[in-house]
Amino acid sequence: MSHRILPALVLVAVTAALAACGGGEKEQPSAADPTSAPPTAGAPATAPAPSDAPSSAPSTAEPTVTGSTERRPPSPPPVELPPRKAGEPSAREVVAAFRSAGLKAGKSKDRSVDCGPDGLGLGCSEIVVTDGVAVYVFPDEVSATDMAEVWAGASFRSGTVVLNYLEAKTPRADRPAYEKALTALD
Repeated sequence: MSHRILPALVLVAVTAALAACGGGEKEQPSAADPTSAPPTAGAPATAPAPSDAPSSAPSTAEPTVTGSTERRPPSPPPVELPPRKAGEPSAREVVAAFRSAGLKAGKSKDRSVDCGPDGLGLGCSEIVVTDGVAVYVFPDEVSATDMAEVWAGASFRSGTVVLNYLEAKTPRADRPAYEKALTALD
């Protein structure tokens, strides 16, 4: 083997190793490269693929990425709820009024995230559900009235607060006591 062929064989071996590993772009010696030597009769000849054709200009093509490269936040962004109207009671204050009136309002759970992102769910500001009643607070009386009409016969509205009797399955006989405690807050 002559010393002139050795660089060409090393280049072919390195290129083949890189191609097998999937690393980097393949560089082929160009015809104008004085360090490249034509294959000899004893060396195996390999024909370049059409996309790997030698070129005298450097390649500017970027490698393509397979799979997803999208980065997602580690947790969902906080839900932005519309603020309740100034001077109106919060859902927690309503529940506290029920408890001080001796009404069933245990196991309270804040479910305000069910109002929806940016108020696009039910459009409410707060929801607190107890074992006696569900308390919804809306940002304005129009929204409260709309939801009370949707739940007609199973709700009561006072200002921006709507009591929903369906979710907690409030007995009909207990409903007037909840309504009286709510209106006493005004």
